[in-house]
Amino acid sequence: MHRSIYTAVGLVVALSGAGCSSLQSQRLQAAAEASGADTIKTIEFSGTGRWYQFGQAPNPDSSWPPFEVKNYTADIDYETASARVRITRSQTVEPGRLRPAPVEQKVDQYVSGGTAWNVAAAGNAAPAPSAQPAAVEERLAEIWASPQGFLKAAQANHATSKAIDNGTEVSFSIAGKYRYVGAINANNQLERVQTWIDNPVLGDTLVETRYSDYKDFGGIRFPAHIVRNQGGYPVLDINVSAVTANPVVDIAIPQQVAKAPAVVVTPNKLAEGVYYLTGGSHHSVAIDQRDHIVLVEAPQNEERSQAVIAKLKEIIPNKPIKYLINTHAHFDHAGGLRTFVDEGSTIVTLQPNQPYYEKVWAAPHTINPDRLAKSLKPAHFESFIDKHVLSDGKRTIEIHSIAGSGHNDAFVLVYLPNEKILVEADAYTPTAANVPPPAKPNPYSVNLYQNIRKLKLDVGQIAALHGPRVITLADLRTAIGQPVAVK
Repeated sequence: MHRSIYTAVGLVVALSGAGCSSLQSQRLQAAAEASGADTIKTIEFSGTGRWYQFGQAPNPDSSWPPFEVKNYTADIDYETASARVRITRSQTVEPGRLRPAPVEQKVDQYVSGGTAWNVAAAGNAAPAPSAQPAAVEERLAEIWASPQGFLKAAQANHATSKAIDNGTEVSFSIAGKYRYVGAINANNQLERVQTWIDNPVLGDTLVETRYSDYKDFGGIRFPAHIVRNQGGYPVLDINVSAVTANPVVDIAIPQQVAKAPAVVVTPNKLAEGVYYLTGGSHHSVAIDQRDHIVLVEAPQNEERSQAVIAKLKEIIPNKPIKYLINTHAHFDHAGGLRTFVDEGSTIVTLQPNQPYYEKVWAAPHTINPDRLAKSLKPAHFESFIDKHVLSDGKRTIEIHSIAGSGHNDAFVLVYLPNEKILVEADAYTPTAANVPPPAKPNPYSVNLYQNIRKLKLDVGQIAALHGPRVITLADLRTAIGQPVAVK
């Protein structure tokens, strides 16, 4: 008897309860039997340890920042390719780096087939689901890289095996697109799984999970230690304390996220020729120069960048996007940069970011080829150390390094002196107008204000690249507990 599992958009995997007779590896079957993969339809495991924030390194040469994990619980339904992961975490204090005081965060993440979402409470509101389409590949990979998941998928996808030192290497592909390679040791235990997923910045990104210290958890052999690396650095390090086979795992896709939300770009005029491009969680600012456009920020991914490009052709027609100013290398603010390289834009960024981008953009982008992977156009940069100025002879655009921020070491703000407009990302994220300021000011925002004063910038409006509104310098001063001068 065969059961079908929907694992991704357009992908169906057939699982056989009797295993795949075409597989030659006896060790694969022995490992499946030892782990209970043939009888386990759902699984729950939990533990404590560390989680690391992928794509948010404080500088291009460092690892992902760590969080202490008080609880990590994963529930997986292999028959429906569904999973729920709950994490209680708080950011680790890093010596020498000033960050906001650690706050306990409760994360509730889901995936089912081709749909991913999070559930979170906003203020006093009831928890609500929010679509996370960019997380589908990563969360499905976590299902099929789990010990029982890998062995099930290997049997279903006609895996090949070969002898390696102290064990067997098993490899297969799902839908001809996602490759998995695992190592089974002489004790019939899965020790390592490698797979590759797409990332807008890194391209084909290796995700490697290592399993060790197998123990008996109520009759289930399961690793007591799990370490996952992604993009060259750890993203998870968990000591497992409990495992349950075949618990009830009922994951239904909420109606609100059943269809991925459309990408919306809404232009808001801040001054003559200056447009605040909103419509999502990440914004951009377009500046209409004499014979070209300067765009501040290409966030998230190619989909949003293409929507921004289309909107610019509508509101500022017949002008090329000559410059793309990048505030910093965090992936949510750099995920659309490659699209603008293909568009012919020069990337303006701090000098430490240029060699990083040149290195990572040289990696293959074969899983989900983007525009640049197809055109192979060379990237052009204008990188600088402290300050850079762009001008068309009429309007001047100043780009300043944000010195001393704990958020990122290669970080800029953009200032339009004629319009008195400041553009920044992540240093200060405004809240809704009726939300009181925090009891303790965010050190990133304090640092932003200190930089504004040091640079002697006369700021009238602040166009934050996150947040619900444009604010003033007085709003920033209020948020950090500085008295507002009365004129």
